[in-house]
Amino acid sequence: MNKFTKFNSDISNNYSKRIRAHLSPVHSYRSRCEFGYSKESYVMHKNNSKIYLEEFDVAVISIKQLMPILLKLINNSIEIKHKLFQINFRSSSSNKVLITLIYHKNISDNLVDEIKEIINLLDVDIIIRAKNSIHPSKDIYLQGFITSKNLKIYQTDNSFYQPNRYLLPKMINKVSSLIENPKDLIELYCGVGTFTLSLSELFKNVFATENDRKSFKCLNKAIIDNNLSNINCARLSSTEVEELFNGRKFRRMDGINIKKYNFSHILVDPPRSGLTEEVIKLLSRFKNIIYISCSPETYIRDIKLLKDHKIKNIEVFDQFPNTKHLEIVSILSIN
Repeated sequence: MNKFTKFNSDISNNYSKRIRAHLSPVHSYRSRCEFGYSKESYVMHKNNSKIYLEEFDVAVISIKQLMPILLKLINNSIEIKHKLFQINFRSSSSNKVLITLIYHKNISDNLVDEIKEIINLLDVDIIIRAKNSIHPSKDIYLQGFITSKNLKIYQTDNSFYQPNRYLLPKMINKVSSLIENPKDLIELYCGVGTFTLSLSELFKNVFATENDRKSFKCLNKAIIDNNLSNINCARLSSTEVEELFNGRKFRRMDGINIKKYNFSHILVDPPRSGLTEEVIKLLSRFKNIIYISCSPETYIRDIKLLKDHKIKNIEVFDQFPNTKHLEIVSILSIN
């Protein structure tokens, strides 16, 4: 039984219609890749064994083409390869690449100077990380675009960002298509604002929350650079949002009055562990729930607890072909 058939079967008690599946190319789709470094090679782990490689077929072309060139430059330098243990890549929608080199040693002036030569040669941004230190110390933002909305969006080297370049625009369009009779939107786990920014044109006001500092900075920068006046955001965890609705005051709200909103929809895009009991109680307050999930198991667990809500529309996106993973986009409403 493949993962699409299995999900249709597992959710049949809650949704009986056939669920549309969006497929991804099996190559050149991944815009975020992380590798170990050992024996002058990139390293991946599979089934308790190491795989040594020079390039990675599922990486987007901008990363795939860069990998062997960068590897050769690293291996030609004793200073750069010494105690290097991880190499991460991110590519924007405009094919700009951000690389992170992570070390088990202090960042020396010699290392910085040699990395600068690679930056100039390859026209990339490189961040050097070591224990309790980073170079450069200022934030480097990788700028991309939500092309269907003509919006700038930002990520850093350690903020979450949807990795499948091919399917992300389709997910954004699907979420937008789910909205009916919009008033105000509240969003939990908003990350760098992939859906926050996209949906701002549909709602009168958007209140977005995110606990990760780097992601929150990316969202704030995007709000300013896109000149969006109807988005307010606060650095709150999902549990703190539930406490906010129960009357707790937060200085991080910075004068935002939650009582002035007229929320018609709430959007949640939680980590693989799914929703907590407190968040499920919070969701029960809202008529319409947009639930985006990266785990069929926790998604099915959670919707069974939202007893007053029924799935109105749902589609799945195969973000990681040839794996068991599925991304789910859905809307649940009170009839």
